[in-house]
Amino acid sequence: MRDELTVLLRSLEAELRVQGRWDDTPPPPEALHSSQPFACDTLSLDQWLQWILLPGLDALLAQQLPLPTACAVRPMAEEVYRQQDDPQTERIIDIVDAIDRLLTTSADARH
Repeated sequence: MRDELTVLLRSLEAELRVQGRWDDTPPPPEALHSSQPFACDTLSLDQWLQWILLPGLDALLAQQLPLPTACAVRPMAEEVYRQQDDPQTERIIDIVDAIDRLLTTSADARH
């Protein structure tokens, strides 16, 4: 499961890069400490995926720490990306959905 998650995370990173949504400049540190879901008041969803989700899950994997038992990023991705009317974003939505399902299904199997 951890290997599959690693593949999905790298796929998400690659897709953000291919679509020109990857930012080489990090946001200000205070933007990363929002209390809002998805840091929606300080970051775009692309930034949240790049600077919060990916490094957070990578750190858990690297340190062999427990992974989240529930993940529901797809609804937010659908809301944000469908407003942009860019068919390429469907690939990001699909990868995010696969991450959601993997974490939630794996959590169900652990119980």
